[in-house]
Amino acid sequence: MTTQSIAEDEIQRALEAGRTAALAADCQRDLEKWAESYPVLFSARPFDGRLFGTVAMANAFGAPWESADRLRIAVRASLWVFGADWVVDYCAETRDDVASVVRACTAVPDRPASGSRPGTEPATAASELARCLADLQDDLASVPAFESGERLWRRQLERYLTAMAREWEWKARFQEDPGTAPSFEEYVANADNFGSSLVNVAHWIFTGDRRTLDHLDELWRVGEEVQRVLRLLNDLATYERDVTWGDLNSLMLGVDRAGVTGRIAAIVDECRELLRPLRETCPREADYLERQIGYSTGFYGTTDYWGSL
Repeated sequence: MTTQSIAEDEIQRALEAGRTAALAADCQRDLEKWAESYPVLFSARPFDGRLFGTVAMANAFGAPWESADRLRIAVRASLWVFGADWVVDYCAETRDDVASVVRACTAVPDRPASGSRPGTEPATAASELARCLADLQDDLASVPAFESGERLWRRQLERYLTAMAREWEWKARFQEDPGTAPSFEEYVANADNFGSSLVNVAHWIFTGDRRTLDHLDELWRVGEEVQRVLRLLNDLATYERDVTWGDLNSLMLGVDRAGVTGRIAAIVDECRELLRPLRETCPREADYLERQIGYSTGFYGTTDYWGSL
């Protein structure tokens, strides 16, 4: 390769990075404006400009071929997941609090799009979480593909909320008695609480073509494995913070960093095999999932999303 061709490659990479950064900036602007509609939910200190920016960047670098408008569901769903994490993990004080949040959010898919919104005055973070989800689903339901994708959307939302409640219970028991901690395998199997599968399903329904929708179940299965990778990458990056915040982390479950890293590598290999046939049927969606792994490996190798308490 000549010096000139190397320089051209560098220019091209910089050009692509610049376009993606511009996309992320547009996504962040939309996200911050959208979040203003839920001032109680997103008023906590960790929801700062850095969080909005990193959420926007993650989605932009995951699908740099999209426009900000087509990415808005994925970006907003990502922020909703952070909101749900905050409400369940840090606002909920009792099992009844968690059960109330789960009930309110589980009921959202059955509300008519033009019906009343969850939450009454005075607004709480929990009531705004349900209202935010209702508004998000209304936007998602505006595309024709929602009719065929609604089943998976409902199922993944239920899986997410169930996994969140399960981890809250684990954490509560763990704080009382470390001997009651879940096993590492149980923890990995509960990765739906990470939320990336919920975001993926919403994104594919909102932007997918006929081929994508025809292979939605296969894409979801790979996305579940990718989600486990992201869950463990997050744990490696946030162990010290999780100890401070009282969160649960895989490194608290009798597995060291080498063990977690080895498990990540094994799951990534499995993802590659599962993605092989999808590269023929849904090449862009396969790229989307692979980019999640690559981006998160680089991102979590340096930092994480949350601001400070």
